[in-house]
Amino acid sequence: MKSRSFFNKPTGNKLFTVTLTKSLAKKMAMLAILCLFSHNAFAKADMNIGPKVGVMAPEISVLNLENQSTDIKKLSADKGLIILFFRSADWCPYCKKHLIELNQQAKQFTDLGYGLAAISYDNADILQTFTKEQTISYPLLSDQKAQTMQAYNILNKDYAMGDDNYGIPYPGVVVINNEGKIVHKYFFEGYKDRVKFSDLYMQLNK
Repeated sequence: MKSRSFFNKPTGNKLFTVTLTKSLAKKMAMLAILCLFSHNAFAKADMNIGPKVGVMAPEISVLNLENQSTDIKKLSADKGLIILFFRSADWCPYCKKHLIELNQQAKQFTDLGYGLAAISYDNADILQTFTKEQTISYPLLSDQKAQTMQAYNILNKDYAMGDDNYGIPYPGVVVINNEGKIVHKYFFEGYKDRVKFSDLYMQLNK
């Protein structure tokens, strides 16, 4: 792309014009980057997936590592609960990385007053193995019947019942306040796209 002068009249100095144009272009590019980061950090999330912000959070039908049922109230802390929905701690490398990243920043969220949990269709044995291997500090929960994924409207429709991958969700995060209402949600259709926990922390720490 050729440089253009921002002046209506020629300056008589082409070198000056090109240099000034490049300088202004760099400043404009930097401004655009700053605007991008100052905008909602989750602007790329597909907000049509999952429950609406402001509604009461659907109940969760999950089992912990001891194959015991648990619920939002038991998992919540003073300010509420952050739930990470993921595909698998067994075969999905993007999920494994995301779970580890949350583990590394877990204390920041608990210090804010939030409980943490992560839900997938994995059975308790798979979740227990990953928890021990990676020393995960928050509960990994099993939704093997896909009841929670359906209740939250995040069930991946690419897989029909009977398929080995039936029950996986679109990856994302839901934040539930201490009144049981959804105050934030960020879901993606693509399995490679994930919420950045540093951005989520900034949103919750305002």
